[in-house]
Amino acid sequence: MNFKRLSPLGSVTNGARLIAVSTALLAAAALAAPTSSAATAVDGRATTTQLAAASDAVRGADVAGTAWYTDQATGRVVLTADSTVSAAEIAKIKKAAGDRASALEIKRTPGTFNKLIAGGQAIYVGGGRCSLGFNVRSGSTYYALTAGHCTNIGSTWYTNSANTTLLGTRTGSSFPNNDYGIIRHSNASAADGRVYLYNGSYRDITGAANASVGQSVQRSGSTTGLRGGTVTGLNATVNYGNGDVVYGMIQTNVCAEPGDSGGALFSGTTALGLTSGGSGNCSSGGTTFFQPVTEALSAYGVSVF
Repeated sequence: MNFKRLSPLGSVTNGARLIAVSTALLAAAALAAPTSSAATAVDGRATTTQLAAASDAVRGADVAGTAWYTDQATGRVVLTADSTVSAAEIAKIKKAAGDRASALEIKRTPGTFNKLIAGGQAIYVGGGRCSLGFNVRSGSTYYALTAGHCTNIGSTWYTNSANTTLLGTRTGSSFPNNDYGIIRHSNASAADGRVYLYNGSYRDITGAANASVGQSVQRSGSTTGLRGGTVTGLNATVNYGNGDVVYGMIQTNVCAEPGDSGGALFSGTTALGLTSGGSGNCSSGGTTFFQPVTEALSAYGVSVF
């Protein structure tokens, strides 16, 4: 299995409303801090400096289909490899880590990490479909947040697959490194501050926050509807391949499929993230990664409403 962004798919509309969606793939952790970054390891755990060096070594090995984060609690760098990563590539990573290889905890996940495209209530560009994450505003101007690997595809977005009902025009896009983009609504009255729950009802989103490990979360997407799970890690780095590396991702065990990209990840009435990519599906499960929404809100100077 390989980590992947979800591929382009179709759209869902609800009158004039465009709503938000969510989900994420992968796991993470945190480390018991020694007295200093160069302190001697405690109970066999690596120091902060050693963990940082191990993480840098994994990035330097540049193996597609891998994702990793630092688990502060165990003093390990937890690396998840999808089904495309060979034993030789695992050996390459360990060799790159050198005497820091003992700080690596290597896990396998079925499927392939891919960037996701589609989700929530669907939005379209050309032949692609993504999900709208959250509607946001700056003063009296309204925007839609989604994944950056979606907004990279094109500038003019629609709410139907025939591309006849205009959503708006892209005003910003950041991918790789990050995975967020923003579209200015052509009709402010079409911007709905809620998330569609795929049972005929909606969830009002009143604020945004950073996710926490162990937190119960939900994602809404146009391909697989409303799904739930748990945050398993934070600040994960994901290597989708071909130079598409993203940093600072939320890792979860929420399932997602192509078409769910850009959709909203939330907990209660709080926005948490935008669906980026992952492995697996909603039949067998998998790992999904999310772009933290607080970073996108700060980058564009907008807020949920």
